[in-house]
Amino acid sequence: MSRRTARPRQRVSAAVPAGVSASSAACPCGLSESYEACCGRFHAGAAGGGAPTAEALMRSRYSAFAKGDAGYLLRTWHPRTRPEGLELDPGMRWTGLEILATADGSAFHATGTVEFRASYRGGALHERSRFERLAGAWVYVDGEFPE
Repeated sequence: MSRRTARPRQRVSAAVPAGVSASSAACPCGLSESYEACCGRFHAGAAGGGAPTAEALMRSRYSAFAKGDAGYLLRTWHPRTRPEGLELDPGMRWTGLEILATADGSAFHATGTVEFRASYRGGALHERSRFERLAGAWVYVDGEFPE
């Protein structure tokens, strides 16, 4: 049984305000916690089993794109769909994340989907991502791009 959770559309910025250190600034994923307390702990491997939900993994992957952490992106990609390597464009500036919808993806599910819009300087990416639990950890499988 699939349970869809409607969430209000919320746009957040990944920019760090002047005079605020990146470590104490809000996380690029849009939550109000600092990067270290939010997605940074997943990137550093300090969160034990990884992200607790598919949405948390998707947020941490967005933050990894914003921070240029290709290693984390590859580690959290399902082995059957993961590319050999990943080159991120250092000139890409991610500017915000909106969670549009989620389905399943909690500790009680084996799969989940997260639909989101990730804005970057000059445009936006709209994706519906699929996630699976692999050996207890959430991993990104693939995504589709709705019209």
